[in-house]
Amino acid sequence: MHDSSHRRTARIEKYRASQLWGDLTLHDLLRRNAEATPDREAVVDQPNKAELTGASAQRLTVKQLDRASSACALELAERGIRAGDSVVLQLPNTSELIVLYYALSKLGAVISPIAVQYGAHELKHFAHELVPAAMITLDDLRGAPLAKQAKDVLSATPVWSVGEDLDVFAGKDESAVAPPDGQWASDADALLTIAWTSGTTGTPKGVPRTQNMWLAQGRLTSHAAQFQDGERFLSPFPMINMAALGGFLFPSALHNSTLVLHHPLDIPLYLGQLQSEAVNFTLAPPPLLNRLAQQPEMWEQFDFSALRVIGSGSVPLSPAMIDTFETRFGKPIINFYGSNEGIGLISTPENSPDPAHRAALFPRMGQGSASFESYAPDTMITRVVDPETGSEVEEPGTPGELCVDGPGVFDGYLNHDGSGVFTTDGFFRSGDLVEICPEQPSHYRIVGRCKDIINRGGVKLSPAEIDSQIEGMPGLAEAAVCAFADDDLGERVCACVVPVAGEEAPSLEAVRGFLTDKGMARFKLPERLEVFEALPRNPLGKVVRSALREAVEG
Repeated sequence: MHDSSHRRTARIEKYRASQLWGDLTLHDLLRRNAEATPDREAVVDQPNKAELTGASAQRLTVKQLDRASSACALELAERGIRAGDSVVLQLPNTSELIVLYYALSKLGAVISPIAVQYGAHELKHFAHELVPAAMITLDDLRGAPLAKQAKDVLSATPVWSVGEDLDVFAGKDESAVAPPDGQWASDADALLTIAWTSGTTGTPKGVPRTQNMWLAQGRLTSHAAQFQDGERFLSPFPMINMAALGGFLFPSALHNSTLVLHHPLDIPLYLGQLQSEAVNFTLAPPPLLNRLAQQPEMWEQFDFSALRVIGSGSVPLSPAMIDTFETRFGKPIINFYGSNEGIGLISTPENSPDPAHRAALFPRMGQGSASFESYAPDTMITRVVDPETGSEVEEPGTPGELCVDGPGVFDGYLNHDGSGVFTTDGFFRSGDLVEICPEQPSHYRIVGRCKDIINRGGVKLSPAEIDSQIEGMPGLAEAAVCAFADDDLGERVCACVVPVAGEEAPSLEAVRGFLTDKGMARFKLPERLEVFEALPRNPLGKVVRSALREAVEG
């Protein structure tokens, strides 16, 4: 990572003085929870775990999780893992992964979780950037030989397979063990994770984050979702990035909650777990929520009386979907807009009661003209700047780059010189284009990525805006737009659609008519339509627009 010692020192002093950072660590919270409610369930595996990994499903109490992670930490220490060492984890959402998070936190090691879909090419990149002390994975994940792949690529790095080389549950029912050197790691300003950007526009970049950064993010999510002590969460998103770590792992530790695991997404199983585990909160991808809203019989065959609220995000949501969930199903929807670097904008029924606003708008956090309640002042400070000049954009309807600061924001990318990452006064330059919404100036509208904007004859179009409208079209399971080259205008808009199983794909004229009925301007309407079996997505579930364009133009 680039030399940011002055920035880090200044931030530590600032946020400790304001009590937004403190001395608690992830494993401190676990110890506190184990003392308070030792027999409360902490982690629950999905019931088909044996089919995925060959290992039996576990249900760990808080005490068992604390003791298993302590014994695992001692085992890893005996194998040479020390504070500051980087350890790559390539595991699906299973109880083993959660034990390892707490075990490595206790050692003060740096956890680098990666998607199970990544192969040899990505492993080489991560190993070059990190120089890890070890990698922990599985022998087999539904036929994928993860451990063999890692050993072939990382010839100089120990690769341990859970269940084979490493039994992470060995100490779950034993007496508490003493930490090496008398105490577990205690520096809340030390790095805990190096996650990776999604890589939609280039090679994934390492994003180092400390214990304090994660706890700030967890508190932000917890406040917005109004989490209560002992609630039950169901996480279907891979436990490798902001959505799952900031949305589930840290809130579950902060609120002594039960973490029910699910991965990869299996819709009938997911819905069954929501019911059988009496889940209070979950995140769900927009395509799934759209499908449930369009086919309400799928939802209404279950008893979801325990479910209090549902989160979603990563793309603009469908207002019709939100309206269906809230008026027919009685379940409020929260729209999350975040990133590994520390963006944390959250649109809730309280700050954005209109479903049309909550689907696509986010509060202008930290703006004097737009006050929104959070767990503490200055949790998230935002501004919009001109990407070329850096001057602040204050005129509604004028796109600019979203810049953010706050205790959840990172200090800089791994092995990066820092150029172009922050403004001169320390705000993170997100690369996301937003505008102050003309009809709701207290909120931002997401316009898209700086590199995603479609330039149609000099008119800049937001693909995200068009996506959000097409996704509400009946009969579509997925939809997104991309640019395609045009001799006359430079670029035009192509609609890329995936029909619901058994349904015929709509015509281009039908899509244009649907968008026209929604009030979309004619110059924004797609001028081409391509039908896909599935949209190309990265391991974090985001549509890879560059791959769409390659397929369309190919």
